[in-house]
Amino acid sequence: MEGWEAAYVAGIDGEGSISLTRMHENEYRRPCISIASTDKELLIYVQTLTCGILNTKKNYNPERHKDSFTLNIKKKEDVLSILRQISPYLRVDKKRKRALWILKNYEKVTPRNGKYNTELLAKKIDFEEKFFEI
Repeated sequence: MEGWEAAYVAGIDGEGSISLTRMHENEYRRPCISIASTDKELLIYVQTLTCGILNTKKNYNPERHKDSFTLNIKKKEDVLSILRQISPYLRVDKKRKRALWILKNYEKVTPRNGKYNTELLAKKIDFEEKFFEI
């Protein structure tokens, strides 16, 4: 991603979120980026830069609302790479702090094999709690 593209994608300040989510009920949370919009063309463009999955949201009232779409980026390597590239351009303080928190701490508290000992599990839970305090 070019610098100007990273600055453009940092527009998730307005329409997106940086969060921790569970893929499965018994898992610990992992970082994810989601961007919502009624402009599908915009999300398709961002998808070409970031990967991710584009979903269509069910429109229960088409007379009053436009169709809306969400781009979800959940693959760890993609999320961390994107956060590294866009964090200098994020303007919303909460989102910038969340991005930097993930970049600084996530890999320290997440073993590659997914096996947690007591100490590492406590650090993982602390990481998640402090993330949601931001």
